[in-house]
Amino acid sequence: MSSDAIRVEHLAKQYRLGAMRSAFAYGSLRETVSDAAAAWWRRLSGGPPAAASASAGARRFIWALNDVTFSVSQGEVVGIIGRNGAGKSTLLKILSRITRPTRGVAEFHGRLGSLLEVGTGFHPELTGRDNIYLNGAILGMRRAEIQRKFDDIVDFSGVSAFIDTPVKRYSSGMYVRLAFAVAAHLDPEILVVDEVLAVGDAAFQKQCLGKMQEVSRSGRTVLFVSHNMPAVTRLCSRAILLADGSVVEDGTPEQVVTTYLTSALGTTARREWAPDDPSIPGNDWVRVRSVRVVDERCETIESVDVRQRVGIEIVFDVRRRELPIVPGIVLTNEQGTAVFSAMDTSPRWREACQPGCYRSTAWIPGNLLNEGSVVASVALGTFTPGGKTIRQAAVNDAVVFQVIDPGEGGTARGDYAGPWSAPVRPLLEWSLRQGEPS
Repeated sequence: MSSDAIRVEHLAKQYRLGAMRSAFAYGSLRETVSDAAAAWWRRLSGGPPAAASASAGARRFIWALNDVTFSVSQGEVVGIIGRNGAGKSTLLKILSRITRPTRGVAEFHGRLGSLLEVGTGFHPELTGRDNIYLNGAILGMRRAEIQRKFDDIVDFSGVSAFIDTPVKRYSSGMYVRLAFAVAAHLDPEILVVDEVLAVGDAAFQKQCLGKMQEVSRSGRTVLFVSHNMPAVTRLCSRAILLADGSVVEDGTPEQVVTTYLTSALGTTARREWAPDDPSIPGNDWVRVRSVRVVDERCETIESVDVRQRVGIEIVFDVRRRELPIVPGIVLTNEQGTAVFSAMDTSPRWREACQPGCYRSTAWIPGNLLNEGSVVASVALGTFTPGGKTIRQAAVNDAVVFQVIDPGEGGTARGDYAGPWSAPVRPLLEWSLRQGEPS
């Protein structure tokens, strides 16, 4: 038997856009009246007949997947990432046998459980208790298995007080919590997950992420689709990037996430300008030659362990000795929120710089930045006697890098598994003293 839990070869799925209703299908009274009125208007206006318009629409096709090939070994946790419409959900639906491929092979070995559309199969008139049994059966669980896990499912959902209330009276959050709780307690050899970390409130998302980490450590095979890049780098041992229905890159999560976000942000971990480049940032006093993200050895890096310090290096040419030049940086996260700004406060920048090439590096300490993408903008300025700043050169969104938390301890995360809302998460020193305050 193959060691591959999932095998996908030359998989393709085509959809037809603007498909016409079958001539033998029965429409509603509204559709019949609407079609008759449209036909009458086309005859008056001299437009094309309905059959011709529908025929033209029927010829429009789109490839949701096109020649996708990869395999997943048993016990491997693989993240599937990409923009909306890249084909991620279509791939999972084919693997889950919800839809058939147009061509190619998609097979798996072992029991497969899927968390695609949370809550599918819930009946609004039934109670939460009844829906646990109904939904569990739809997901492939035996009645004895549901009974054995019933208390754990209810505890996980947090809706125990309403378990005998019809779910039509639940809030949307309660509904989703119960649905995910049922699906999360499957015990398949292969788990296919589509964006489950986006459900519920912040506390429940923490539970979801904790459950995913438990699954990933249990030796089960997992295909995990998500737009939460820190979750992908923390949970997965490998990632696959899809774009326009095709595999663009397959490799380590850090590498693939960097490729995805760099293409989205339009920048990389290194930017350079030739001396004769008309777009080179600067003026007659100073010009920027390069900006890059570096590690302790001053080598260019695209990702950094959250515990390690990282440098933003600016190489620039001073062309005249008339002005002092002060380098500075501004960091933002992938949502565009400012993380912090800083400049070199050394006294050396108070004096006019000798003409020549300079290399200035701003070192950001470890255990300061939060997980995710960090974008660095750089600037070179001059202080005037009145304390004002004249900007001589600036590069907005100059470079980008990924901050990765490997989940090995030694960070501010501790035992917390959920997302951090703040742009920074420093590892602070805490003191504790027992007793009444004096």
